Amino acid sequence: MSRHMPPARTHVQARAAALPAALALRIGGVLIALALLLAALPARAEIRIQEVTSQGGITAWLVEDHTIPFAALQLSFRGGASLDAADKAGATSLMAALLEEGAGDLDARAFARAQESLAASFGYSVGDDSVSISAKFLTENRDAALELLRKTLIEPRFDEDAIERVRAQMLSNIRSDLKDPNAIAGQAFSKLAFGDHPYANPQDGTEATVSALTRDDLLAAKQAALVLGRVSIGVVGDITPEELAPLLDALLGDLPQDGPPLPPRATVQLTGGTTVIDFATPQSVALFGHEGLALDDEDFFAAYLLNTILGGGSFESRLMTEVREKRGLTYGVYSYLVGKEEADIWMGQVASANDRIGEAISVIRAQWARIAEEGVTQEELDNAKTYLTGSYPLRFDGNGPIARIITGMQENGFPIDYAATRNEKVEAVTLEDVNRVARERLRAQDLRFVVVGQPEGLEAN
Repeated sequence: MSRHMPPARTHVQARAAALPAALALRIGGVLIALALLLAALPARAEIRIQEVTSQGGITAWLVEDHTIPFAALQLSFRGGASLDAADKAGATSLMAALLEEGAGDLDARAFARAQESLAASFGYSVGDDSVSISAKFLTENRDAALELLRKTLIEPRFDEDAIERVRAQMLSNIRSDLKDPNAIAGQAFSKLAFGDHPYANPQDGTEATVSALTRDDLLAAKQAALVLGRVSIGVVGDITPEELAPLLDALLGDLPQDGPPLPPRATVQLTGGTTVIDFATPQSVALFGHEGLALDDEDFFAAYLLNTILGGGSFESRLMTEVREKRGLTYGVYSYLVGKEEADIWMGQVASANDRIGEAISVIRAQWARIAEEGVTQEELDNAKTYLTGSYPLRFDGNGPIARIITGMQENGFPIDYAATRNEKVEAVTLEDVNRVARERLRAQDLRFVVVGQPEGLEAN
């Protein structure tokens, strides 16, 4: 149930994904041994979450686990790339990428050495609606690791040489995206869906906007994005509530309490039809969708189950069966519910040869209409419930993933017992619920397809 659009991941996300492996190579056996220990831990959804409030009024959710001397911290600040003005697009992404390129009295190299010596890893990522920051650290180095993290939040240096180095990396990624059919489709789809709303702007900006960003722009982006009053915090591992509370004040207490207004509600502007973007490639890629429904909608769980049956990633889904298995039109076709803070879309993706993408789109439209008209069977619903309830505990496969989950629960306004009750909500959905939602919420005539390639026999409208 991602709250962000799927296409190209940002430069910051790529750096964050690569960081733990790079650290393991640099510091040898410490993190490798720790990773092996984490891999041996059982997946669990029955977790005990405690709410911890510091003396300064900062609240976090904590899952204690003292089996190994290690903990994970997740911070998520509401706002993200949607706070960027159109002519400053990419400012938040560039800012976040620079947070560990030197902080306080440590330049980039000194900061990297300090991080290595503590066997700590930090990650920074940006989405339309949030800036997410993660940290993993050993108990013996906890205070020093969090002080180093504090410096990145409060005292980032934004040295000119670091700015230019990271800017060049971002510009390289932006240019690469201009040649990536998936990135082209994602940006075009966002523009059609959101018009002049900030969601239509690329998270990493454009060559023009990123090239023009100044150090003052980055300082302003940090001040706007890293706001104490908009943070959700999850902590998992070898730490007690009594130990955590003062660390929250030390880590975050110097951040500004308030920031600029968040973006307004976005009107989803998609209309039925097909958009074709000419691109020289033997295989066309397509994104498609129409307006969806929010996480707090009373019909969300019925829609979630319905989407699992329609195209939710299983080889048993309707779309996979009809488009791939029966006709061999694609290697994969998927649908998913995209929930942003200020907009919701029911969408999907497919890729097929230029001479077959038109047929694939016709089949998708037909299946979208068929499931709306005829509904699903009890057997399909039972299978979807088994899949969703059985796979849910597998998400709780380590301190870091659990920290992300409980932080996401706070962001989405879920109660503290959501992890324990989520499967009950899935099981409570009836066949009547799912088929009513199919009739009311699936609208094949409103599907907009954005196709990038050189499709044969497919007309844009």
